[in-house]
Amino acid sequence: MTSTERRRIFDAHAHLAPGEGAADRLLRVMDSCGIDRAVVVAGGVVDPDLLSRQIIEGGAVDRDADNEAVRGACDTSGGRLVPFFFANPHRGGADYRAEGRRFAGLKLAPSVHGVPLGDPRHAELAAIAQEFGHGVYLHCVARPGFGVADLVELARAFPAVTFVLGHAGVGDMDLYGIDLIKPVPTILFETSGGYSAVVRAALDRLGPERVLLGTEYPLQHPGVELAKYRALNLTDREWHLVAWENTRRLTGETSR
Repeated sequence: MTSTERRRIFDAHAHLAPGEGAADRLLRVMDSCGIDRAVVVAGGVVDPDLLSRQIIEGGAVDRDADNEAVRGACDTSGGRLVPFFFANPHRGGADYRAEGRRFAGLKLAPSVHGVPLGDPRHAELAAIAQEFGHGVYLHCVARPGFGVADLVELARAFPAVTFVLGHAGVGDMDLYGIDLIKPVPTILFETSGGYSAVVRAALDRLGPERVLLGTEYPLQHPGVELAKYRALNLTDREWHLVAWENTRRLTGETSR
């Protein structure tokens, strides 16, 4: 591995905000932080205030993400932006099946659409992801049907699919979530929003092969997540896996 390869950064999770110029703004922020590439999903399906309430109290929206805008932005980014399809489970998989092959993976948001992870509609989406060879990114919340244990059950039902537990699990100190996913090697752990101590625990308990650096841009500035990793003083091998290689594998790439 060369020193250049060790320094490369592939953000495992960013959002493309709605509106004109969003991709250019994202690329400028990436440049300012030394980020080479990013997995991108649509933003703006629900506003942050409503999402905050739904995470705590429950609720649901039946809204489609602007996946076409994401696809278009990625097509003109010179390979720097990699699109994931943000599926609406209320469509029963029809939207993803029709367009999903044009994307590099699948994004689910149970707390946005209000559909529990054990619902057959999520099983249908996972089955399509398996057919497409896609990884599946999602986040869990502390409500029955939406937790990390429910993700574990879904992942066990689809052992050929790589799942990503986003945002360092539930809350900012989900050490329990790390332990829940540990026996299921097909579940990776993306660290945006978590404490640095939780990231260190994930590296130690899961191994660096199962940990991904993500930023959650634009809700989180990438510099915050990068500072967290600098404080951890990772080895060259850990950094290469977490910041580059694991996300490259998630997106189905063999070399870049």
